[in-house]
Amino acid sequence: MIKQLTPNIPDYELLDTGDGEKLERFGDYVVRRPEPQAIWRKSLSEGKWLAADASFLRSNKGEERGEWRLKPEMPSRWTVKFDYKEMHLRMRLALTSFKHVGIFPEQSANWEFIYDTIHDLRKEGIERPKVLNLFAYTGGATLAARAAGADVTHVDSVKQVVTWSRENMESSSLDGVRWIVEDATKFVEREVRRGNKYHGIILDPPAYGRGANGEKWVLEDDICNMLEQCAKLLEAKDAFLVFNLYSMGLSAMLARTAVHQAFGTPRSEQMGELYFEDRSKKQIPFGTYYRFRR
Repeated sequence: MIKQLTPNIPDYELLDTGDGEKLERFGDYVVRRPEPQAIWRKSLSEGKWLAADASFLRSNKGEERGEWRLKPEMPSRWTVKFDYKEMHLRMRLALTSFKHVGIFPEQSANWEFIYDTIHDLRKEGIERPKVLNLFAYTGGATLAARAAGADVTHVDSVKQVVTWSRENMESSSLDGVRWIVEDATKFVEREVRRGNKYHGIILDPPAYGRGANGEKWVLEDDICNMLEQCAKLLEAKDAFLVFNLYSMGLSAMLARTAVHQAFGTPRSEQMGELYFEDRSKKQIPFGTYYRFRR
């Protein structure tokens, strides 16, 4: 079923988009960042945009790196919260040189799915489902799985990001996550050789990336092998997959086709775009998702 999802996260609001930028509120602070998909005109006045607490300026046109221009009251770190049922996540945000702030708010729709699915698995008799989160970043999906009662393995190749994730775990009053700083492909291939199995796999690959020892990741070249290896790790029944794509031009249909080839046809599936709507009703997608249960 193809379904466009707009998450509900009160600590985040997309205020305006246009002219290659987006204006967002994270908790109490407003952030201005580049957004190449915003091909239309801005709706709010330039004064509203200039009033942002933090504005990201690229070093050169077309580059991802840059620097932030801050208002005096803007802190270097702050916290946002996400509450869903009995899950209470607290995520630390910070301004990075790659324009990221430490959270992708559109992923909160997947956090709810992960939380609910693990609760279902536990009701079905799997007391502590095993979940693997690959390319796990600052750990929103990891914490959702842990809050639901899963044993979670969190894999990311950047040590500082894993440390950030651990801080988010502690701020969320959680514990017990298994932290792995390693190239995701190498870790998955080793888990296959060990014969390990998981009840859930969360796969959130970047378009491009580097492993802990400089290993190169290119989504279009490497995703098929990753899906094939993950298929060997996922339990044959009572299991789930969450798969995200951020590369522009890659659709939910493409994700579905690649997953079906590697995993077979699941019992149920959902797919589509994760999007937000700004105050002027302009809708912009921030990622493609595909997820299944079997």
